[in-house]
Amino acid sequence: MNGILEWAASIGTILAATLIAVDLGRKITGWGFVLFSVVSILWIISGLSEEAYPIAAMNAVLLAINLWGVWRYLVRKVLTSQTRDRPPQRQTDRA
Repeated sequence: MNGILEWAASIGTILAATLIAVDLGRKITGWGFVLFSVVSILWIISGLSEEAYPIAAMNAVLLAINLWGVWRYLVRKVLTSQTRDRPPQRQTDRA
C-alpha cells in the first residue's frame, strides 16, 4: 500500500481535514466533506485491491458519514432556502 492511489488518498485526507478544521463557513466545510467522500472511495478501492479489508470496511462507514456531512453542509441548506423563497400556496376550501 505505497502507490499513487494511497498517496493521493493520504494527501486528500489531510486537505479535507484541514478544510473542516479551519471552519471558514458552511460552504468550505461542505467541500471538505466532498473531498473526504472522494478519498474514502480511494481508500476503499485501495483496501479491496490490497486485501486490506479492515481499511475498506472502515472507509465504507466513513463514506456514509462524509456523505451525511455533504448533505448537512451543502445540500440541505440549498433545499431549505429554495423552500423559503417559494411563495406560500393558497389553500382552497372545497365544500
